[in-house]
Amino acid sequence: MNTFLGLREQEKTAFFLDGANLYKAARNLGFDIDYKNFLQKAQAACHLIRASYYTSIQEEKDQDYSPLRPLVDWLDYNGFTMVTKTTREFTDQQGRKRYKGSTDVELVVDMMLLAERVDHIVLFSGNGDFRRAIEAVQAKGVRVSVVSTVKSSPPMASDELRRQADSFIDLADLEKIIGRSGGPARKTKSDAEYDDDFEDEFEDDYEEVD
Repeated sequence: MNTFLGLREQEKTAFFLDGANLYKAARNLGFDIDYKNFLQKAQAACHLIRASYYTSIQEEKDQDYSPLRPLVDWLDYNGFTMVTKTTREFTDQQGRKRYKGSTDVELVVDMMLLAERVDHIVLFSGNGDFRRAIEAVQAKGVRVSVVSTVKSSPPMASDELRRQADSFIDLADLEKIIGRSGGPARKTKSDAEYDDDFEDEFEDDYEEVD
């Protein structure tokens, strides 16, 4: 019998959501995630220990606001463990203002620490950099599932990550299960403009800038 995300009722399970990667994957597929419904289905299907959401926050110096702040605050009040980091602003060679930030290290450290307490880890990311971390927790006897997509253009899930995971679930196959009802099936013009700004100005990997 198939269950939500292959979850098992008695398994102690932890979710690790790579916020920027998951956001881009869902938007490339043309839907928004209903996080309330998502969490309820997970809690009903397994012994959920923790659902952690990792993201960098772009905070303008002249205003206390980030486009991600409403989502981050909502998740924080509705059952998710939030791990955030403020992005670093810099100017690129073309003189454009850009931002760098990553919570990859925090995600890996938390995954390793929690591996001693869980039976199953579900990683929501297609980032191949997590392959070694998955291998390490598997060595501790933990089952690892990866949720991302190869059905977007371009595909968001790296081949090496899919090979390392015990199971791979394509996010596209979850649209009717955890997609936000009433949300746009495809990007509107304003959504597209926001996404372009997000992708042009923010990169989800940290590097030193002189």
